Amino acid sequence: MAVSARRLRTRELLLAALGDADALTRADLSEQTGLSASAVSDGITLLQAEGLIAVERATRAGRGRHPETLRLRRPDGIVVGLDFGHAHVTAAVATTAGDILAEQSRNLDVDAQPVRALDAAAALTRRALTAAKASAAQVVGVAAGLPRPLDRRTQPIEASGWTNVDPAGELSRRLGQRVVIGNDADMGARGERVFGAARGRDDFVYVKVSHGIGAGLVLNGQSYRGSVGIAGEIGHTQVPGAVDWCHCGSRGCLEAVVSISTVRRQLAHVRAGADVPPLTELAGDEAAARVITDAGRTLGRVLADLVNCLNPAAVVLGGELGVSGAPLVAGVRESIDRYAEPASARAVDVVPAQLGLRSELFGAIAAAAQQASTHH
Repeated sequence: MAVSARRLRTRELLLAALGDADALTRADLSEQTGLSASAVSDGITLLQAEGLIAVERATRAGRGRHPETLRLRRPDGIVVGLDFGHAHVTAAVATTAGDILAEQSRNLDVDAQPVRALDAAAALTRRALTAAKASAAQVVGVAAGLPRPLDRRTQPIEASGWTNVDPAGELSRRLGQRVVIGNDADMGARGERVFGAARGRDDFVYVKVSHGIGAGLVLNGQSYRGSVGIAGEIGHTQVPGAVDWCHCGSRGCLEAVVSISTVRRQLAHVRAGADVPPLTELAGDEAAARVITDAGRTLGRVLADLVNCLNPAAVVLGGELGVSGAPLVAGVRESIDRYAEPASARAVDVVPAQLGLRSELFGAIAAAAQQASTHH
């Protein structure tokens, strides 16, 4: 018997919610999807019949109905996660549960060399499969995060160098199977929600602070990408008083003031010409901490407006500047407390990304696992 359009829509909503989390209850699913309890129950029955979800009943003493949690079933096989940064490409082969089996990476100018970057991704995938002693036939899902706005109506990245490039199509052709793509900040948010600092949180903002600055928004348990898929481009928010030129052609954009490149130049200045090590090695350096905290204050001024608008439970700081830890958190916290509405400021935690520089990679792995679970 054919399944109605309404039940198919319910199915899609439930699969999307379960794919963005580790496990959810029926009440969680109803809240996140807006579906009634009866619609959720009907959808769960359909998904169980298809073998797509597992229902686990908690064991506890006492009478009464024990709570259930629902998870996507992870099929046999392996997945590939691809992380494109501005200056690197990384490919990881992992189990559908997120355990990395092998990983390969290469530094190159991704922004200016799209064809080389796509070729590198395919080559790194083959090397990672070899290192994992696996074959392409075992791959059941592939996903990639890219450091560019993605218009979901047209797919090609709208940016210099990548204009008219169809990354999903090009990667699929090189790898011989369908590839799911997403913005890198959205992948970072997914990674932190499934494996990192945002586990258990349904409303949070993940901020990738690297050569560019972007935000992945999770609202009511769902990724929010806006009308065409490019929400979260906070890097081009104007900073009062800033006059630095941005690559977009405007002055005073946030990412022209608080990118990792700008902060490292400032650190080189205060260190009187000494080499600037990775930010994780600057703990205890008071001058460096002042520079990073000041960058956090500037970033936090922009994030305070997001906190007022969205009332998130957490702001998760990732990317190359995010790994600096306490100094950046302190600066962001200071500005949110100063500029956000007091009740919203009190409600939000500011935390570093638990996965460090691997949030986006783990997000791609989670997206590939969801692809595998919903199409096997």
